[in-house]
Amino acid sequence: MTNDRGLQDAQVKIGTKQTVKAVELGQAAEVYVAEDGDQRLTSKIVMLCNKQGVKITYVDTMLNLGKACGIEVGAAMAAVLKQ
Repeated sequence: MTNDRGLQDAQVKIGTKQTVKAVELGQAAEVYVAEDGDQRLTSKIVMLCNKQGVKITYVDTMLNLGKACGIEVGAAMAAVLKQ
């Protein structure tokens, strides 16, 4: 991720609903997807990102993605918003 504090310094939307909404509205600069997330959910965001031209970065586990976002639980996906 970007720095020692992970994604916490950037404006981030965490979770499936918020990430999908950010991409659909053209607000997402980059999307992080957990490789162990539910494939039904992650495959949809991957297709949407490809369609919208949003960069996707894969993270090995939901727990690591959650930690990078500064939360105590796992996250299947997160979107970094455009500045």
